[in-house]
Amino acid sequence: MAQPTTPLPDMLNHIANSEDPEQSLQQFQAELTRFRLEYDCGMEEVATKIGNLQREFDRTHQYKPIEHVKTRLKSMESLVAKARRLDCHDLVEVREQIRDVAGIRVVCTFVEDIYRVADMLVQQPDITLLTRKDYVANPKASGYQSLHLIVSVPVYLSDRSIEVPVEIQLRTIAMDFWASLEHQIHYKYDGQVPEPLRMELREVAESAAVLDRQMGRLRDEVRSLGPTQG
Repeated sequence: MAQPTTPLPDMLNHIANSEDPEQSLQQFQAELTRFRLEYDCGMEEVATKIGNLQREFDRTHQYKPIEHVKTRLKSMESLVAKARRLDCHDLVEVREQIRDVAGIRVVCTFVEDIYRVADMLVQQPDITLLTRKDYVANPKASGYQSLHLIVSVPVYLSDRSIEVPVEIQLRTIAMDFWASLEHQIHYKYDGQVPEPLRMELREVAESAAVLDRQMGRLRDEVRSLGPTQG
């Protein structure tokens, strides 16, 4: 089934200059609704799989590798802005070039849990790994750490099935706290963060990494003492 090709960034001009603006607007709204529905369904499919793993570990393994999960569908403002940057002219190009329309953040307890949960997810037969970027082993220059996966999951609708890409970010509590603070600072300075503050952020990122390693060693020490008596 052919995908819609209505221009996205200059949609308002397209509607205003059409012979029937109202009909053009209704058509675009219908296309956009289908587009966002597909990504919303794909995101929920992956979130359900993560939730199942979370419940399994909570109830049967007496261990909690996943602290919490957050989902988000990219806002129209962010989507249009990224489409402009990447020179996407229609929804087909958006599908091909923008892989983080649907996103899931998985906050794990320890660093090793990041890889453990990621492996369990990509080993599921209906999940296809498209790309993997390991900013835990290789942090960004800013100090940012996270494991990024782009996966594809099938979504079954009434008249068709479609493979939908979903971005999964896995990180520890310390990494998530740092990333949240860094995002707020970048927003405050409109991306032009002063160099002294950038240096301090990198130092804090290193401290967060040290904390993760210390917590991992403490966990290993507790485990070495054997099962807890209750």
